[in-house]
Amino acid sequence: MGDLGALWDRHMRSGDWDAAWAISDTVLQARAGTTDWHRPRHLQAVWDGTAPAGRRVLVRCYHGLGDTIQFIRFVPQLQAIAAEVTVWAQPALLPLIGTLPGIGRLLPLHDGTPEAAFDVDIEVMELAHLFRPTPSTLPAQVPYLHPGRAARRSRDCLAVGLVWQAGAWDDSRSVPIALLRPLSEIPGVTLHILQRGAAAPGFGLASGADDILQAARMMTTLDLIVSVDSMPAHLAGALGLPVWTLLTHRADWRWMEGREDSPWYPTMRLLRQPGPGDWGAVVARLCRDLRALAAAHSLHSAPDNQDHAGS
Repeated sequence: MGDLGALWDRHMRSGDWDAAWAISDTVLQARAGTTDWHRPRHLQAVWDGTAPAGRRVLVRCYHGLGDTIQFIRFVPQLQAIAAEVTVWAQPALLPLIGTLPGIGRLLPLHDGTPEAAFDVDIEVMELAHLFRPTPSTLPAQVPYLHPGRAARRSRDCLAVGLVWQAGAWDDSRSVPIALLRPLSEIPGVTLHILQRGAAAPGFGLASGADDILQAARMMTTLDLIVSVDSMPAHLAGALGLPVWTLLTHRADWRWMEGREDSPWYPTMRLLRQPGPGDWGAVVARLCRDLRALAAAHSLHSAPDNQDHAGS
C-alpha cells in the first residue's frame, strides 16, 4: 500500500482528486473484513464503505484539532442523507463545532466506547472520500463556524495575530521565534500573540486563550492572522478571516503544490519555503508584504483620523 499512498499523495497535491479517490476505493476494498483498532487512533481507518443514506452514522474525530475543524464542513452534507448523525469529537472543540449549522448530536471523545447507537461509523477525514470533492466542488463557503464576534475597537494600526509554533510531533512546521522579531518593528502594525503553551516572545500583546471558542472570538477582532500550519490557521480559515499560512517547502498534501491560495479556505494565502528549511525567505517576504498592507491600511484610515483631529 506504500506505493498507492505515495501515488494518492501526488494526485492530491496536483489537484487530480478524482484519481486520488479511485485509489482510496482500491485501498478500501483491499482491507475489506479487516480492522486496525490496534493502531494509534490517528492511524486507524474506520469506514468500511457502507453507504450512510438512511442510516445512523457515527463520525469519529480521531485526528488533530485542526483536522476536525477542516473536515467538519462535510457533516451538513452527511446530515442531509443520513437518518441520524452523531459527532464524537474532542471535548475542547465541542462549543466551537456546535456552531456549525446542521452539526447533529455532539458527544465528547474519550478512550472508551461511544455512548451512541449507530449503523455506520466513519472518521471525520474519511468524509472527503465519501463525498469525493474536487478542488472546484469542495464545500468552501466561509464562515462555516459561527462563534460570535467580539466587539472591534477603533484603531489606526493593523492588528495582526501571530502563531509561530506547531505541534511537537512535527516541529519542522514551526518558525524560530527569533526570525519573527522584525515583525514587531514594522510601522503601523500591532502584533497580538495568539500562541499558547510557548515562552513569551518578548514582543507583542498577549491575546491568546486556552478556550478555543474564546480564541475564535478574539480572532474576529483582528485584521489578519499569521500562522504556521497548525490548528489556528484552520480556525481562522473556517471563520472566513484573512489568514496568511506559513508552510514548509514540502507541506502537507492538503495545501497542494504551486499555489498561493487554498480551495479549502477562500480567505487564506499560502507563503511557502522556496527550499527545505528556508524560513528566512518566508519571513523576509512576510515582512515586505506586511509593510505594504500596513501602509495601505494607514492610507485608508487617514481621512477618518484627520476628521477626528479637526473636530
